[in-house]
Amino acid sequence: MKRFYRAGSEESPEIKLDKLNGEFSLIGHSYPEDAQRFYEPVLDWLTVYASEPNPSTEVTVNLDYFNTTSQKMVVDILLLLNKIFNAGHQVSVKWYYHEDDEATQEAGEEFAEMLDLPFEVLEG
Repeated sequence: MKRFYRAGSEESPEIKLDKLNGEFSLIGHSYPEDAQRFYEPVLDWLTVYASEPNPSTEVTVNLDYFNTTSQKMVVDILLLLNKIFNAGHQVSVKWYYHEDDEATQEAGEEFAEMLDLPFEVLEG
């Protein structure tokens, strides 16, 4: 399975999905004009990955800002990862927020509560 990489921009996060190393990351801002279209290849890649996941997957999310549509797409990503975890594979998420960013911190805490997988909300 090929590594997925999309460079970040002013409006969209850098996304790395690396099956070889079991490392996934979303870093930056997320308010693309069409979030569903932007995240569709990510969800497609993860759907294929979910059919043959690594024994262990580490996910890093460090979004400075994300709009409502992006938040829905992030939830869809997290739900796919949760399915992988519930199928018996190790999946862990580290959700980073900046010191004064209560909205991102609270979003991470809400996601942690709704998912079964190990989910850390960290200042950083």
